[in-house]
Amino acid sequence: MTEIFGALRRAVAPARFGGGRTAGSAPAPVRRQHNLFEAAAAFVAASAEDDEERMDEASGWVSPEQLSFGVSELACRALIALARERGESPQTVARELLGLSHA
Repeated sequence: MTEIFGALRRAVAPARFGGGRTAGSAPAPVRRQHNLFEAAAAFVAASAEDDEERMDEASGWVSPEQLSFGVSELACRALIALARERGESPQTVARELLGLSHA
């Protein structure tokens, strides 16, 4: 959790405090930052399409822990949405998707 706040602080602080530039220096090129949910969405979509290159790219956007959290959150949200759509419990849908017998 501390890593997330540290990353957030580093991402926000340069904008709030002048970016650490000295007078007369050119601004550093801005590298687009991806959040853990963007990384998770890209990673899972690439995985579903068996696109190893895109999976590798998305997994480099955030730490492995952040990616794992994002993928887990995406799975939970997808499962809830699918269960609502089917009018079934999330547990029933999860077991069905994984090919497990109903408990």
